[in-house]
Amino acid sequence: MTTHSHEHAADQAPGTAAQVWDEKYSGRTRMWSGEPNPQLVAEATDLPPGEALDLGCGEGADAIWLAARGWAVTGLDVSAVALERAAAHARDRGQGATITWVQQDLATWVPDRLFDLVSAQFLHSTQMPWQQALQLAAGAVRTGGTLLIVGHHPDGLPPWGAHHTPEKFFTAEDIARELPLEEPQWRVDVLDSRHRSMVGPDGGTAPLTDAVLRATRLAAQ
Repeated sequence: MTTHSHEHAADQAPGTAAQVWDEKYSGRTRMWSGEPNPQLVAEATDLPPGEALDLGCGEGADAIWLAARGWAVTGLDVSAVALERAAAHARDRGQGATITWVQQDLATWVPDRLFDLVSAQFLHSTQMPWQQALQLAAGAVRTGGTLLIVGHHPDGLPPWGAHHTPEKFFTAEDIARELPLEEPQWRVDVLDSRHRSMVGPDGGTAPLTDAVLRATRLAAQ
């Protein structure tokens, strides 16, 4: 899942999102790389396992990686096709029993429980403000739990994709300010911009920058 699009499958408008993303996934044998996102690996490797929510889980690489490390994972996505693939990949890797797959659209979804880790990887959408989607992510973190948000930095976008809506991208500082993540409710542990290379849809590589925020919920709001 390291080669993300810029309109993530869990974060589209109600009514059309499932159809749009089912068509996108159906058009390819595999949409993503099958590997976990590198910033998830960097930030979650040392976290004690508990209950995790993977928002916009796609074909399931992040959820499977977490499950293999002892997490009980809920993978949420709007696309039934993506979730079918994710479930098949999880079974193939012996992780099917520890992952629950949920089909939901973030435009209408309201979390009904809290998690020890909420991971939101590249939730960029033209259909809803990123603040709205990431507020939902923050609202699903229980006291003592971790919020991990990773997105494309607006000053380090890859050359492919549609960048005509720059307002859908954000820096880590934007996230911390807009949500907001402030004491005494939150402690911001990581606020960073990280450079890496990424394989694009044509197989070539390009530099890009990830905005990375990791925060701990200290108290209920």
